[in-house]
Amino acid sequence: MLGIARLVVGPVCTNCFIVYDEEASSCIIVDPGDEAEKIAEKLGELGVTPKAVLLTHGHFDHILGIPGLREIYSELPVYAYEAEEVLLSDARVNESTMVRRPVTIGDVTYIENGCELEFLGVKWKVISTPGHTIGSCCYYIEEAGILFSGDTLFDGDCGRTDLATGDFKAIVHSIKDILMKLPDDTQVLPGHETFTTIGRERVYNVIMRQYGD
Repeated sequence: MLGIARLVVGPVCTNCFIVYDEEASSCIIVDPGDEAEKIAEKLGELGVTPKAVLLTHGHFDHILGIPGLREIYSELPVYAYEAEEVLLSDARVNESTMVRRPVTIGDVTYIENGCELEFLGVKWKVISTPGHTIGSCCYYIEEAGILFSGDTLFDGDCGRTDLATGDFKAIVHSIKDILMKLPDDTQVLPGHETFTTIGRERVYNVIMRQYGD
């Protein structure tokens, strides 16, 4: 049985998710946007050790916590979609220079669309969802009915596309033609703000209201 803890971190209130297996005392961190010590403190409370970091994309508000976590947990693997290397390797492109904390992330395992990672005894399917950034992706745990949507899909809205590598037409396609094919009862855990479901977004999301069939 998976447990999920959410921490809201950083200057723009990013959702950092800790997905854990109490029996195995291990966890996966999704989008450690900042405040590494706060994240580590929560891991200690849960009694779990991180096995990997999964990134939905490479903007500063989703990666600032990685250097600090790697100081605490040596050799912590980081996974990201292959096209996102352009952001993770350039502080100007990932916008971390904007908050005067320039950061790049190296030693990343780059993954492909459709591949399945196995952590905590379940499969995490990688779904390429470009638009917010060129290498934005979502992680879908079909067994649990959970989608970590990053900044692609929000409650009623979608991520901005006016920053480097953003593409509005691409995010419309990602939401309308890819994510809306998931079951209605899929729980959507976004990169900011409140949780939602695919069924709710099929009806109320601004993209579906404007561009849905």
